Amino acid sequence: MNQPSPPDEMVDGRGQVRPHWRRVLAALSDLPPDYAEGGLGEATRRLDRAFEEEGATSLLPGLQRAEPSWRCDPVPLPLPASEFALLAEGLAQRARLLDALLADLYGAQRLLTERLVPPELVFANPAFLRPCRSAEQPPPRPMLQTYAADLLRGPDGRWQVLADRTSRAAGIGHAQENRRMLGRVLPHIFQGQQVRPLRPFFDLWQDALQRLAPPRQDNAAIALLTPGVRHPLWFEHVLLARELSCALVEPGDLTARGGAVFLKTLKGLQPVHVLLRRMDGRLLDPLEFGGQEPGVPGLLDAWRHGGVRVVNAPGCGLAEAPGLTALLPRLSERLLGETLRLPSVETHWLAEPEALAAVLRDPDGWLLRPATDGIAPAWRPGRMTPAQRDTLLARVAAQPRDFAATRDLPPSVAPFVVGGGLTPRPVLLRLFLAQDGEGWSVLPGGLARVPDDATGPIGRLPRQALAKDVWVLSEEGGRIQGPGLHRQAPLPIRRAGGDLPSRVADNLFWLGRYVERMEGAARLMRAALARLDRGPLLPREVAELAALSTGLRHAGLLTTEDMPNAAASSAFQAALWRALRQGGTVARLFDEIGRLVEAVRDRLTGDMHTLFTLPLRAVRVQADAPQLGLQGLEAVLGSVLRYSAGVAGAVAENMVRAGGFAFLDLGRRVERAQSIAAQLGFALSQSPSRIEGGLRLALELCDSVITYRNRYLGTLQPAPALDLVLADPGNPRGLAFQLHAIRDVLRAVDGGPERELLPPAEALIAAVEAMPGTVLAAPDQAAAAVALAPRLTAMEGEIAALSDAITRRYFALLPPIQQIGQEMPGGAA
Repeated sequence: MNQPSPPDEMVDGRGQVRPHWRRVLAALSDLPPDYAEGGLGEATRRLDRAFEEEGATSLLPGLQRAEPSWRCDPVPLPLPASEFALLAEGLAQRARLLDALLADLYGAQRLLTERLVPPELVFANPAFLRPCRSAEQPPPRPMLQTYAADLLRGPDGRWQVLADRTSRAAGIGHAQENRRMLGRVLPHIFQGQQVRPLRPFFDLWQDALQRLAPPRQDNAAIALLTPGVRHPLWFEHVLLARELSCALVEPGDLTARGGAVFLKTLKGLQPVHVLLRRMDGRLLDPLEFGGQEPGVPGLLDAWRHGGVRVVNAPGCGLAEAPGLTALLPRLSERLLGETLRLPSVETHWLAEPEALAAVLRDPDGWLLRPATDGIAPAWRPGRMTPAQRDTLLARVAAQPRDFAATRDLPPSVAPFVVGGGLTPRPVLLRLFLAQDGEGWSVLPGGLARVPDDATGPIGRLPRQALAKDVWVLSEEGGRIQGPGLHRQAPLPIRRAGGDLPSRVADNLFWLGRYVERMEGAARLMRAALARLDRGPLLPREVAELAALSTGLRHAGLLTTEDMPNAAASSAFQAALWRALRQGGTVARLFDEIGRLVEAVRDRLTGDMHTLFTLPLRAVRVQADAPQLGLQGLEAVLGSVLRYSAGVAGAVAENMVRAGGFAFLDLGRRVERAQSIAAQLGFALSQSPSRIEGGLRLALELCDSVITYRNRYLGTLQPAPALDLVLADPGNPRGLAFQLHAIRDVLRAVDGGPERELLPPAEALIAAVEAMPGTVLAAPDQAAAAVALAPRLTAMEGEIAALSDAITRRYFALLPPIQQIGQEMPGGAA
């Protein structure tokens, strides 16, 4: 079969550029002076760089991906207002039809009784969730609250629906981010264009979610349920949570109690009224589906009884089945009494003998798909080897009920920037809709992308793709409509951070700890290198190096065989390079910081996220470069310290002093307090005659050398030096400063932890503040200073015990989930 030529989005049948493309091309041809030399190629590079730094493709150290990333072409795909209106009307009808279809299949099932829907396409479908079906108590309507459709323009120039997306409608966040980044990098191309904004759609959607809350909920709590940071669409989940002003939660953040769903926060359980799910319905509730993945036990029971609304309702993925797509024209007549306005690409369920015969006669003209799986990649017989093709067709002939066939039409082509010029490439269009309570609203834009060459246009949204921003052009004098007034009860004023989810607080706490631990490691390594770089060591420097060696080994940076000495400087440098490179102690800290930054991305502004990621990525690249000797090593360590200082400054100046900031700072203070106590213990483990070297090392590690010199004019004595690094509450590198900060955070956070956590913190402060006075009053200050070493070493353990108590108090509110009756190893139940 010869495929028809694909239509061109930009050019009409007479070879003339369509009117709505002319203004777009004119804007692209008139680039600003700083783009002029590189042309469209330079625009593409800048857009790629912007996406890499802060957009959908932003990668963090430790989260490297092998495949290419999501990209956005600088040339948008414009749609005239009249064409978009026809698409919106047709898609709204399809959304009503699919919602009615789902309501029947999960309710009375009249369509099965009337034989309008074959049972094989329902009960054999893995997306049909039996626990969600009840004839006596049908699911809440609408089941379908969000909907997306993949479209292509057929050879006749008309748009046709290639696939319906009824489960989670992925990609809307990418569409919004494409628009934002294009407006940031190429703002001039919007000038003089009447492009409809996307923001009103998100306002309507947010308002609709508020209206879905159970009765008598004046200010509904909305949460977006994500599988977590490892999900390929995590970035989109972060964007949606921000756009819809809702909490971003994972299954472990939620618990079902008494027919309601609650979020675990620092001050207890907070109700959740509407749950926008972005995870597979089969993973929602392990009690109902027997899944091993972390779900929320009891969630479906709460949903069935109206304690929480889940959007889209569990089981909506059933309507994506290609076999059902073939039945939509007659189902539209039955359920709506209307002819289907926006047709599907020709699709057949191969249980019908005529359809099977047509496909076997000309298999190269079809895309073959599982009849009940709408997201599985398609098979393209025309691109298979003869052996593969014969094997597939034999399977189809033997089990035709398992397959559906969709006509393999060439998508229309649109201009993409390739090598600085415009090249036509095939393009698919995904449009998004939301139920606003009265009808369906369509996002005035969408996601256009180049289909995969191997599987064609069918399948789930890919992890990597070349996409376009979609412009819906307004008519002259057109109006932009937002949501109507939705009266809500006044919100009480709150300033505490107790509503922070426990998981987020835990991640921020450990993010602070790992950044501080990385900085401490760099300071130790640099201090040791500085002594090896001085040539022959003085006796006191040998003692200092021995103390540093103990600290390096304690921090896991060196083994006993790698301990530094003046005769083996090169071996020590090699050991430090290993700690910085992949698999080393410091490199693993890079990875953990990257993982945690991604996990709390919804809590960071774009600037904060950039500051956390880009410099760290540069440090990682610098550390993985070929070894450049001592200077290269010192340069990497300097970059680490500058990164830590930059993060600390940004956090101090850009985060509200509650909730997230409190636990990020608490983690830093706990880690620094432990580090100072341990390092001062090592520094003071000297003979009294060598105490001066230990005091110098203590001042250096606490970054207090200049302060001591200015305060005491160079005279080094134990009591003043220890007062500065231990008890001075104004020294941000001193131990007392960290303990005071820990106590202040514990006082500020809601939840009344005073009985548990403040007494040990106060005891630590009192013990530290008493140490300089004890040394000052001793007849032999050197001996008294050395006697503090065991106490400081023990204090490291006491601070660690306080950290464990903080974890128990704030981050482990509920015991882990256990399934009753689940078989355990050894046959135990």
